[in-house]
Amino acid sequence: MIELAFRNDRFAYLGGIVRGMRWTALIVNGTSDHVHMLVRVRPAQSAAELARIVKANSSGRVRLKWNANFAWQTGYGVFSVSESNVITITKYIAAQEEHHKQHSFQEEFLAFLKKNNVADEEKYVWG
Repeated sequence: MIELAFRNDRFAYLGGIVRGMRWTALIVNGTSDHVHMLVRVRPAQSAAELARIVKANSSGRVRLKWNANFAWQTGYGVFSVSESNVITITKYIAAQEEHHKQHSFQEEFLAFLKKNNVADEEKYVWG
């Protein structure tokens, strides 16, 4: 869980990791149980590498500074966004707290997978 009192510091730290890899963090935000990042990655690097580096480099700091029991979930979701949708996605990520008062992250994620015809066997989605 990502406690509210430290959330902004954690999100800023995640953005710093992204910038340190010479990618561009357009926005990092989330709620107590998940994080959204809108990132421009360099063509020579993969989304899987981004997830691995961000999770690995942030885990130790989070445990040391905020929560000794912190651990990221095993998986992650990555979706590409066209340049024409960057503003819409940025607004969506900025409004996470308000948005998830209406729908849980789990409900929304499964609906998104269904809308985009992505196989969504829950044993694979939630591991």
